Amino acid sequence: MTGSSTHYCSNCGHETRKKVPEGDHRLRDVCDHCQTIHYQNPRVVTGCLPVYQDKVLLCKRAIEPRKGFWTLPGGFMELGETIEEGAARETREEACADVTIESLYMLFNVVHVGQLSAFFLARLKSPEYAPGEESLEVALFSEDEIPWDELAFSTIGRMLRHYFADRHEGVFPMRLEYVTPPERRD
Repeated sequence: MTGSSTHYCSNCGHETRKKVPEGDHRLRDVCDHCQTIHYQNPRVVTGCLPVYQDKVLLCKRAIEPRKGFWTLPGGFMELGETIEEGAARETREEACADVTIESLYMLFNVVHVGQLSAFFLARLKSPEYAPGEESLEVALFSEDEIPWDELAFSTIGRMLRHYFADRHEGVFPMRLEYVTPPERRD
């Protein structure tokens, strides 16, 4: 990933410059005036795979990227919350639904965009849900009803395929997968 630059110090307002700080091994944005090192770290996406009986809850996106396509509830983690609280919050915001978080299910390393995505298995407390501000539609789907060709992200399809296979086995191991950048078509 080509990281963005911090041109001005958020501590003192002076210009920064790229250099490798003493004791470090990476090029960083550093303020020579106050010596602040501006680290750029991956963003954490958290979400869940909400299940009710034999169905999973999906949301049709009302926002870009991939507006109009189906996904699982999820989004960026906020300061002051645990990763599980973030997954439950995203489900309330996007699907107006309450879940019980059960276990970490999938981690996706998305290095090319500086993200780590963590998804939990969750139980929908009741079949009550509605579209939130970021959703056009919300629905429960059985395995044979999943709109496979209308999923927003490849990670969602991968996770759902694992879930339905795992459900048949009755075992839900935690998985770690890597997402590679899409091929460029020039």
